Amino acid sequence: MEKIILGIDPGTSIMGFSVIKAQGKTVNVLILDVLKLEKIDSHPLKLKKIFETTLRIIEQYHPDSLAIEAPFFGKNVQSMLKLGRAQGVAMAAALYKNIEVFEYSPRKIKQSITGKGAASKEQVAAMLTNLISFSNPTDFLDATDALAVAYCHFLQRNTTGPTTEYNSWANFILKNPARITKK
Repeated sequence: MEKIILGIDPGTSIMGFSVIKAQGKTVNVLILDVLKLEKIDSHPLKLKKIFETTLRIIEQYHPDSLAIEAPFFGKNVQSMLKLGRAQGVAMAAALYKNIEVFEYSPRKIKQSITGKGAASKEQVAAMLTNLISFSNPTDFLDATDALAVAYCHFLQRNTTGPTTEYNSWANFILKNPARITKK
């Protein structure tokens, strides 16, 4: 059964987004991009742009679900508040179109992709290039973070897909010898 998953890494400066099509164990990247919001001065106008862009992506790709990264607790409460608002308007756009929303913590996403919950953004992006082939890699880690959220959701929801029982790199290699390339 084919599933289309929209992944979003919310942000008020840059929002990463990705859409994947999953059929069985096969995952294809349909889009991998970012929405740049730095030039918009007004926070409410940034939120409007996030809402409109999320709706446009939904109308173009017709996803079955939205997987979104949950805000993490940081030292700056104002930043967390703004991030939560960005996440909220993206979720509202999906809910407006009757699309199920699934939220994943940054640690859960990293662990699903790399086997390590404290992995760096660069490690997650590098691992994704081994797990999924996509022809348009981006320089923006926000886009690959969005792809990671979508792929995490695929792993969590797909019982016929790859196992998610990785508690170490050794365990991942043992269960996925074909995915390891030697350079």
